[in-house]
Order: sequence, then C-alpha cells, then structure tokens
Amino acid sequence: MMAIPAFTQKASEYQVKAAFLFNFSKFLEWPPEAMGEPNEPFVVGVLGKDPFGSNLDEIIAGEKIMGHPMVVRRFNSTEEIDKCHILFIHVPGKTSEALNALKGKSILTVSDDEEFNAYGGIIKFYTENEMIRLEINIQAAKAANLTVSSKLLRIAKIYE
Repeated sequence: MMAIPAFTQKASEYQVKAAFLFNFSKFLEWPPEAMGEPNEPFVVGVLGKDPFGSNLDEIIAGEKIMGHPMVVRRFNSTEEIDKCHILFIHVPGKTSEALNALKGKSILTVSDDEEFNAYGGIIKFYTENEMIRLEINIQAAKAANLTVSSKLLRIAKIYE
C-alpha cells in the first residue's frame, strides 16, 4: 500500500477557480485600448459575494501581465466597474442583468452560474467527474472584442 504524505491536500474548488482566473490572462488577448497605459493595473474583479476568500489575492499578488501589475478588485454592482479585464460574476439570480450592463465592454466574464453562457457570459465553470471544466461562448468573446487562444479552446467545451 502506498503512503500519501500528510501535508498533501486537495485544492478547494475556489482555489482551483482562482488559479484559472489568473491563467486566463495568459490565454486571451484584449484590444490595446482595454489595456491602457503600461503602468495601469490589469484588474481581476469579483462582482457580488466573493467565494474566493484570500485565494485570488494570494495567486495574483506581485504578478504582471504584459508589464501591467495585476490587482484584485471587488465590486458590489456593475455601476462600480470602471476598469476591469477579468470579472468573476457571483450574483445569484441577477447574472443576466449584470451581463447586460457589461455589454460592449472588453471584459472577460466568468461564472459558475448554470445558465451563464446562455445569458451571454464568456467562460462558465462546471464540474464533471469531480473536475472543474470550462465552457466557452466564442460569440460572446468576439462581442467583447477578446481573442481566445486555441490552447484554451482545446481544453474547453464550446458553447453553441
């Protein structure tokens, strides 16, 4: 029988999702105007109740994407969002309204809301065989002026 070290522990669902949010920054392209000046931050936001705890802050701390320092911002409403690149939406029952308010902005929208892609969200997390999977709405990405890497598309289910 094989022994497993006591310090090994399974990452929590939201630790894994936080890592995905960070890594999405490497597999998408934003239009130059969305990136702003080189010293402006690359914002990873959470709209609504934050399910990540400190996981997202810990993963992003000190990181840069294309020279932009990465920061985490939390928003209570879409009206508060001025600049944001990746936004995890966690507003049960109000996801559709949130997405409508963000239409036309170059923001990668992400959620684990069951109907997220149908509402026009870009990346939905779902669980299959105890693994966190991705479903990508390519039309929604195009509408947001975002280019999704083929490497990311390869590991995802495409929403149609």
